[in-house]
Amino acid sequence: MDLAELVGLRPTPCAGLLVTLTQRCPLSCAHCSTASTMAGDEPTARQLHDFVGSFTVEDRPELMLLTGGEPLLRPALVVELADLARRSGTRTALLSGMFFARQARLPDRIRAAVTAVDHFSASIDAFHEREVPRADVFRALRAVLAEGVPVSLHVTGAGPADPYLADLTADVRRTFGDHVPMLVNEVRAVGRAAGWAGPGRAPAPDGRPLPCAMAAWPVIAQDGAVLACCNQDTVDRRPVPPHLLLGHIARDGWADVRRRSLAGPALRMLRAVGPGHLYARYGDLADCTGYCSGCRALGEHPGVLAAAERDGAGPVGELLDLQAAHSQREAGPAALVRRFGSPRYADLVSLPGSAPR
Repeated sequence: MDLAELVGLRPTPCAGLLVTLTQRCPLSCAHCSTASTMAGDEPTARQLHDFVGSFTVEDRPELMLLTGGEPLLRPALVVELADLARRSGTRTALLSGMFFARQARLPDRIRAAVTAVDHFSASIDAFHEREVPRADVFRALRAVLAEGVPVSLHVTGAGPADPYLADLTADVRRTFGDHVPMLVNEVRAVGRAAGWAGPGRAPAPDGRPLPCAMAAWPVIAQDGAVLACCNQDTVDRRPVPPHLLLGHIARDGWADVRRRSLAGPALRMLRAVGPGHLYARYGDLADCTGYCSGCRALGEHPGVLAAAERDGAGPVGELLDLQAAHSQREAGPAALVRRFGSPRYADLVSLPGSAPR
């Protein structure tokens, strides 16, 4: 599975599942969106086994993305969950901060976990390089590629003019040719970066329809709650807004979560037109404080939420949801990255030398 296919699935409701294996991480990157430490929370292995074991051939996500914190702090669990998912036909990807790359060779338990998944992504940026040198990351990536596992890089920079991004992306192309595609993002003011990062380039909602692909895939948070959105503020804050809560892995299986996500009328409308359009159509656009913050605050505007739930119910809401997903898939993965990532580097998400597994 290559990066372009993974990103291309992102707008499709319930095509994927994001799983926080742990909030723990041995690194202390200054921009960490999850503010992870070695004291972080994590779902129990039994609850995760039960949830992934609820996948069936007829009802399953296409992709399960394991993340953290650092998911490779639980390498045996990675192997177990990847094997469980594969029985139903679900493929698995994993995103790592590469703490293990400081060793001269891949530790056996890490190698077993990496070779159990269908795609391996490594985070690299100026902050990670202060913890794990670039040369060490590249050496480890060569070892993963030698195992036949498709590899990509998740890169974060200060913006399109950041010289670090120009240097790193050129270095990756020199070193790996077209075999390591890259998903390039900009630092967001969340997690450990909340106190120092700028507001980013997200435009203020202007009332026009602007579909939200980030509400397409359910997210298992570090406490086992299942959320409808991957925005880090939403994942971390408690209580979860009711319209963004899909359940908990201690009591719900995949079929329950998928049904609530696909049939939730407010979620359908958020995926189809975005929060700004809902405020403009059913209330006052001035009440929408931002794209993501306005979504989280919908419950504070019951008239807007009730109208969205009314219009999102039934076949019309279902059709709007399907059409929005179809349009975004047709536009392709680079178009999605131009909107949610760094537009200047969006084409690096798909390189001719990367191939599906």
